[in-house]
Amino acid sequence: MRPFGFKDKVGYLFGDFGNDFFFGLVGSFLMVYYTDVFHLNPASVGGLFLLARLWDAVADISWGRFIDTRKAGKNGKFKPWIYRMSFPLVISGVLMFIHIPGMSNGFYTAYAYVTYILWGTLYSTVNIPYGSMASVITGDPVERTTLSTWRSLGATLAQLIVGVIGPLLMFVNNKADANHFLMAAIIFGILSISSYMACYKLSVERVVINESAKPNVNLAKTLKGISKNKPLIVFLIGSLIFLISLMLMGTVNTYLFKDYFGNAKILSMLSLVQAATIFIGMPLVKPLVSKFGKKEVASAGFLLATMVYFILYLLPNLSAIQYLAILSIGMFGYALFNLVSWAFITDLVDYHEYVTGLREDGTIYSLYSFARKVGQAVAGGIGGVAVAAVGYNPALQAQSQSTLHGIHTLATLIPAIGLLLVFIFLAFLYPLNKKRTAQLVNDIEVKRNEMNSGKSA
Repeated sequence: MRPFGFKDKVGYLFGDFGNDFFFGLVGSFLMVYYTDVFHLNPASVGGLFLLARLWDAVADISWGRFIDTRKAGKNGKFKPWIYRMSFPLVISGVLMFIHIPGMSNGFYTAYAYVTYILWGTLYSTVNIPYGSMASVITGDPVERTTLSTWRSLGATLAQLIVGVIGPLLMFVNNKADANHFLMAAIIFGILSISSYMACYKLSVERVVINESAKPNVNLAKTLKGISKNKPLIVFLIGSLIFLISLMLMGTVNTYLFKDYFGNAKILSMLSLVQAATIFIGMPLVKPLVSKFGKKEVASAGFLLATMVYFILYLLPNLSAIQYLAILSIGMFGYALFNLVSWAFITDLVDYHEYVTGLREDGTIYSLYSFARKVGQAVAGGIGGVAVAAVGYNPALQAQSQSTLHGIHTLATLIPAIGLLLVFIFLAFLYPLNKKRTAQLVNDIEVKRNEMNSGKSA
């Protein structure tokens, strides 16, 4: 077996590169497709998104448990599922963007519900094994950080392609065109399936647990282990708060630049700056984590972001460009966490094995995915409620001064409080610092050797 190296990094990048062609397409353009092509009521679409996210959270857990009951084959435990399920996933993605003219509103509503929920369910069958695979590509904590960084790069590149090329493909004379949407879905589908195959070919699962038979997954023991897994519980709560804050920022930023600053075009620049923070952070993360540790680097990033958002709250009279320039520093702060977040999960998988003796990569990763889906569902509701609460009225040519002040507060003070809470959770409650993480790898290796020696005897 070849040692961990560049091929694995590129292969793992291709996994999220493939994921985010459709994830980005759905996240950015499915709402407008449903309202402008299917002519569905926005409230109905919002209900669909909420229901689907909650169902996806359940699907993630179910599929994670299923994966952990499977025995590793000659190509590994997780890679084969990426290969098998990526084809139906991409087909279901294309199906979402098929428009049959002349049908009733009820038909389009039902079609949207069935195809969107089907796509979300199949997404779990690929994303859960893909995310779980990081813990078995390498056992080294720093190399796992590198995988997390390359994964983030893959997602960022795909989102950039969808964000830049998507509108050029899908809109004709500034209107959503059904045929062009389908053409874009097919193009992104081909790119997606090609990326999944590259991930399958280039990645190697190295950390293999000896399994003489089908793994014995004990649900009671798993739940007991999770209840004792303080790092997992703290990380899930912190991640949930961060995701809610992040999605709230994404929702409110549209109104901030459109109404508060009166310049919606700056939103394009905001997307480029956000991507730039990932590119700038990439070469810095590995040496920083090697020297200080994941917890330490991520905590420092959240503290920096918290300070920036508090400063922006105290400076309400900035121009849009000045605001964006200062904001970029805060975005860089939490970009450091995004770059290493997936590496945290691999440590949590190790800690779960240390506590329970069970290697349940799929279950632990699916719990994190579950928290993210719940966060997305909650944030989707909070964003609309928060904007309405400050008095936003789309019928007005210009919003009242109190509404503009409320929008500015939602965009600055509320995220500052959320990011501060995440910093507290990570810096003071999360126990796996650099030293403990390194020791954990050694402790698990000792336990595995003891178990193998016992079986041999």
